[in-house]
Amino acid sequence: MQTKTNGKEIKLPWLLVAGLLNNMGQSFIWPLTTIYIHDALHESLTMVGIVLLLNSTASIIGAYLGGWLFDRVNAYRLTLVVTVYEFLATLFLIFWHGWPAFPIGLVFMGFGSGLLITLINSLGTTIKSRDGRYVFNMIYFMQNLGTVFGTMMVGFVYQHGVQYLFMITAAMYFLYFFIVLLQFNVPTISHHAQHRDQPQSSVKLPRPNLIVIWTLFISLIVIWIMYEQWVSNMAVYMTDQGIPLTKYSFLWTINAALILVFQMGVNILGDRIRNPYYQIIPGIAAVVVSFIILLFVKQYGGFILAMAVLTLGEATAFPAIPALVNQLTPLAVKGKYQGSVNAAASAGRALGPLLGGILIDATSYKFMFGFAAVAVVVILGLVIIVRRTFYAKTVRY
Repeated sequence: MQTKTNGKEIKLPWLLVAGLLNNMGQSFIWPLTTIYIHDALHESLTMVGIVLLLNSTASIIGAYLGGWLFDRVNAYRLTLVVTVYEFLATLFLIFWHGWPAFPIGLVFMGFGSGLLITLINSLGTTIKSRDGRYVFNMIYFMQNLGTVFGTMMVGFVYQHGVQYLFMITAAMYFLYFFIVLLQFNVPTISHHAQHRDQPQSSVKLPRPNLIVIWTLFISLIVIWIMYEQWVSNMAVYMTDQGIPLTKYSFLWTINAALILVFQMGVNILGDRIRNPYYQIIPGIAAVVVSFIILLFVKQYGGFILAMAVLTLGEATAFPAIPALVNQLTPLAVKGKYQGSVNAAASAGRALGPLLGGILIDATSYKFMFGFAAVAVVVILGLVIIVRRTFYAKTVRY
């Protein structure tokens, strides 16, 4: 059964609902991984780290493969197949979530998640009735809304049994499948690969475009490595300062709420922000400031301030990067480069906990905060130089 919709392109609200469901489903899984493997399956924290690294690696592979396939095959059918795959991977975990079934299932889910996130961004590039910056801001907004709902519910559901988390996640991908089936079969998606400007093998981006794009990829890797210190190592640092773990967890509630607020502000100002760099540069600067704040704070209020500034940077810079990449790539390779955006972010998330842990063990938390600030300052300088030198020479598509 294939239902053809009346429009020529996918309706943005349906793509946003798809992004919401995917992130809600994933948010039922990742918050419990460390606790479940360590406390319920009685494995070491080292093993937890290995599992998370394998999961992130699978996500990187899925992200790149998703973009590569998007440019070559029927994107509508591809999205259906990937959704079924992720549904089956979740179904597996409902019945088999012991050791080693749980980490195996988690790796398969990571692969599917990388595929789906890339496909959502790639599908966003086919929407021409809206400004690209607005499309990617809204995708990022809805994905974070899904994360808020998912993380709010996970603790309540988990206490009734881990299998219920997987059942709810499977139900979300079941609903996701029918949204794709009924709403995504439009010409710009189902015929994307056939209607490209030229064969992908013959596409050669202008040198200024490539320099700008690769600068953004490098920036994403470095910034995410540093951002992950908040996710992986900050909990230990704050508890060492005498701050309860519950207050650390509340920082992520603040993060999620502020992302929604800041994103609404960005969307309101969207018509005035004509250049994506006007979001990217201030956003990266805010990340720098957040780590500088951490060098001086000891009270909980200081950590709230640092998190608020970090979130401002995240909410402005991160959605603008895929929008700029979309602007600088032709139709034939949009999937490839959107996949690379997600692969770069996943690489940073995968490397962050390991590299941060090594640096902290060799030096101290304060040194790590200073190192992070300096590293992101270097990236900020690189982005500014590349923008001034090459952006005006780029070809926009």
